[in-house]
Amino acid sequence: MADPVDPNTQSEEDRLAAEWAAMASDEGIDDDKVAAEWEAMTAAEEDNSYLASQADRVLDQDEIDSLLGFDGDEDDGSSKSGVQALINSGLVAYERLPMLDIIFDRFVRMMSTSLRNFTSDNIEVSIDNTSSIRFGDYLNSIPLPAMLAVFRAEEWDNYGLITIDSNLIYSIVDALLGGRRGTAAMRIEGRPYTTIEQTLIERMIAVVLKDLCAAFEPLSPVTFTLDRLETNPRFASIAQASNAAILVKMRADMEDRGGKFEMVLPYATIEPVRELLLQRFMGEKFGRDTIWENHLANELWYTDVPVEAVLDEQVLTLGEIMGLEVGQTLMLNTSPDGDIDIRCSGVSMMTGKMGRLGQNVAVRIESLKMRGGRKT
Repeated sequence: MADPVDPNTQSEEDRLAAEWAAMASDEGIDDDKVAAEWEAMTAAEEDNSYLASQADRVLDQDEIDSLLGFDGDEDDGSSKSGVQALINSGLVAYERLPMLDIIFDRFVRMMSTSLRNFTSDNIEVSIDNTSSIRFGDYLNSIPLPAMLAVFRAEEWDNYGLITIDSNLIYSIVDALLGGRRGTAAMRIEGRPYTTIEQTLIERMIAVVLKDLCAAFEPLSPVTFTLDRLETNPRFASIAQASNAAILVKMRADMEDRGGKFEMVLPYATIEPVRELLLQRFMGEKFGRDTIWENHLANELWYTDVPVEAVLDEQVLTLGEIMGLEVGQTLMLNTSPDGDIDIRCSGVSMMTGKMGRLGQNVAVRIESLKMRGGRKT
């Protein structure tokens, strides 16, 4: 005779098999129902094992880049995603300043003409992209070697930054010193910019700032002056690294040569004219209409305003007022030649004398009351 199985040492599978056998031997239990429960339990165990295997899976580099918002192309101006979108969500989009697009369109048109006269060469200036960026991120992304021009907005009491890459620097210098047209400028790596190159670029920056002043002239007169030239981005810090700024990327094409230059305006710099930059077109009045304002001002002069001539005022108790009867006479503390207070909406405006003009009672104005240091 076989020994009975110890319930404590019985395996989980044997115990379940015994329970199913007992359920199957019972008359009230349907075999199909038991089979369905077995399939459901088996599917749940497979799902749990799949989730456990997925939890141990390591993300590849493409999935990590997608999660962080880095797609490997930083200059295409496309929208960010993932963690990068959350980080940059605090920036103010430049589209909220529609007048700024009009100003820079005017700026590039004027600068194309000015640089043609400056270099005696065919130069075409265009805008590649306009975006918002943190100032610290921009300084870290400047490709070196480059020349950085720090300029000051006198009326706004703040600074801006212009970055000129080496290709444009050598192209401008080559054009100004009589280089042959149709050939790319020679670029010498590994040496600092000479005094002649810096002087020529400084003259070009003066032309650019003059056009920038003219571009802002219809909106708000401002004077931009060159403060200094730098070749190290660390010495061109005009704002805190976390401050938001507007980045305008432009390109100057000179036949087979040319290059890029960028302008950075921190939001603190354009804050004095922020209300003007919110306009959708030049001269917008933000809901104001001068025609209706003038019409309303003219019509106010024809408004009927009630005026009260007060002979006297007395203070009575409630009992005296309740005791007044028809025919009772109230004595006023004033004489026929006494001053009369003329009021409008309870405000004392002037004083006068009472008299008679024909069949009407009239008041002759004697003096005007002073309110707020001036006559009302």
